[in-house]
Amino acid sequence: MNNIDRQYKELLLDLIHFGVDKADRTGTGTKSIFGRQIRHNMKEGFPLLTTKKMAWKTIVTELIWFLRGDTNIKFLVDNGCHIWDGDAYQNYRKIEFERIMSQNDGEYLMGKEEFIDKIKTDNEFAKQWGELGPIYGKQWRSWERNATRNEKIVEPGVYKKQIDQIANLINELKTNPDSRRLMVNAWNVGELDQMVLPPCHYGFQIYTRELSIKERLELWDKIPDRNIMDFPTGPVSEEQYHEVLDKLGVVKRSISLMWNQRSVDTFLGLPFNIASYGLLLMMIADEVNMIPEELIGNLGDCHLYNNHIEQAAEQCSRHPYKLPTVHVRDGIESFMPGDIILENYESHPAIKAPLSN
Repeated sequence: MNNIDRQYKELLLDLIHFGVDKADRTGTGTKSIFGRQIRHNMKEGFPLLTTKKMAWKTIVTELIWFLRGDTNIKFLVDNGCHIWDGDAYQNYRKIEFERIMSQNDGEYLMGKEEFIDKIKTDNEFAKQWGELGPIYGKQWRSWERNATRNEKIVEPGVYKKQIDQIANLINELKTNPDSRRLMVNAWNVGELDQMVLPPCHYGFQIYTRELSIKERLELWDKIPDRNIMDFPTGPVSEEQYHEVLDKLGVVKRSISLMWNQRSVDTFLGLPFNIASYGLLLMMIADEVNMIPEELIGNLGDCHLYNNHIEQAAEQCSRHPYKLPTVHVRDGIESFMPGDIILENYESHPAIKAPLSN
């Protein structure tokens, strides 16, 4: 059994058998436990669950959307990704219902299908109602802070400076990879009330380490066109070995990612989160020429919605397959779903379950 499917199934069984009954904002009801961790070594394969078929293109599209700094669902809808539709639609219903009821002029509230179709076809409507507020993409790529007195103001009357946390992270990894400040945060307490949904996975941290000579030689040994004559024949020091491997372009560091999550929809959301952060780790690793090593998820309120229990039990009865592999073309600049290649993915059929908004 692959390790990530095993850990995930253990978490589902823990919830089914030992979860406490808790109410929730959606009114669905959950079984809940608090404080779990998932760890995966990326050498074992890409962490895409095999005990149910995962919507790979949807996972990729959402992550690219975050990295674009986008917070409007139009990009998602145009690329066939609908996991944020319900949040945008609920926001529209909440605001427009009060206005329509107060005016009483025969205007009606759109159904969800009509609403999404209008997002696709009407740019002005999408601009107004597709916006989700300053969620992940905004915080990752343009976190706002007040400009200081000495900073140049781009426009008269504009006193905000934007911080690109992803660009800063990449720069720090290239210039100071042993830093303990390699972090990206989405939990902006000053803007939570402007978001349709506060971040569930609210931040991540990166850790890198130098590879040993043995590890680097193993990587060099996997290069198809390597030339054994490139290596010195006599006794050499450890430092000289590293210098030779540097000249041969052999990767020098491994990179790990740990994300923190306050709220975990364990059946529908967590499999997406695992794969999404696994892919983000690969994209960052490719960008800074490092080897992905460990993916770690720190999970707070892990819950199983009451209308997901039967589906979770079915998934737990399935035996996992071998994990697939993933290839990234352009690192962090892989801005279209076709830039991410999934290979050798074998899985059990999908299991449908309702999404609670």
